[in-house]
Amino acid sequence: MPTVEGMDQRPDTRSEIRDFLAIRRARITPEQAGLPAGGRRRVKGLRREEVAVLAGVSTEWYTRLERGHVSGVSHDVLDAVARALRLDEDERTYLFDLARAAQPVSRTPRRRKAVDVPPRVQWLLDSMTLSAAFVTNGRLDIVAENALARALFAPMFDGAAVSERGRPNFARYYFLDPGSHHFVADRDGAVATTVALLRAEAGRSPHDKALRELIGELSTVSTDFRTHWATHDVRVHHSGVKSFHHPGAGPLKLTYQPLDLPLSVHEAHSLTIYTAEPGTPDEDRLKLLASWTASPRGHQKPPAVRAGEQDRRDDTRSPS
Repeated sequence: MPTVEGMDQRPDTRSEIRDFLAIRRARITPEQAGLPAGGRRRVKGLRREEVAVLAGVSTEWYTRLERGHVSGVSHDVLDAVARALRLDEDERTYLFDLARAAQPVSRTPRRRKAVDVPPRVQWLLDSMTLSAAFVTNGRLDIVAENALARALFAPMFDGAAVSERGRPNFARYYFLDPGSHHFVADRDGAVATTVALLRAEAGRSPHDKALRELIGELSTVSTDFRTHWATHDVRVHHSGVKSFHHPGAGPLKLTYQPLDLPLSVHEAHSLTIYTAEPGTPDEDRLKLLASWTASPRGHQKPPAVRAGEQDRRDDTRSPS
């Protein structure tokens, strides 16, 4: 099997910069950049010299940059290249993270240690009884959750891709657990976002051994992961709507919003909250799921929805 980027135990920032810039350059047409298309083109997208003109640098300088040589490149030059390549805010952040990681360090980077979630955060999670709330680290492990989050994501908590420490991980679930194909309605969108989040975290924390091991594991066993990883898509901030086929509550369409949670200067954490639009059948189903978790038998799995029962629930909410 050919070597897959991400499987090496040492971060290869130079190759990541090279591939990221080359892929982004190939996605921009001369027309989009306001340049004449000219005659027959041997490359897809822009030529290196065209990016150099747009960024206001020499072709030699940009070629060196695209080959991963970022030592000594100023903030202004990186910013100009980001504008020339029409990078969005998340992609720009990723480029600057890669450039920062490529700078020589005077000492060996300190190994990142797992951060314990303080009790006050768990109290906060437990106080949100009508929203599913959980905390993830940069590797997308769920490190703390409330009862409703555990009930909502029961297929993942009870699945085969839980880590040895008992932590569910979104990436391992989507790529290693066949049940994810049935649980998430838009699995393709969820998978793309998950890989983009991991790619951004890899640029931000290139020396995170646990992250590199996760990427290596997924790269080894999943062709789907390797395909997504090779696109170099990145995501830093994300929110939106996600639909589920819950085995107990039935179909659920929920909005989600992640919030940065500064627990440590050494490891990124995010608090994510899932809730339903008020006055919808989805809110009723989420409340039903919450009532099961609050009951004396809440530690048990919620009962499966009987055939036809969900349709009757929807009919009662339909306008006359």
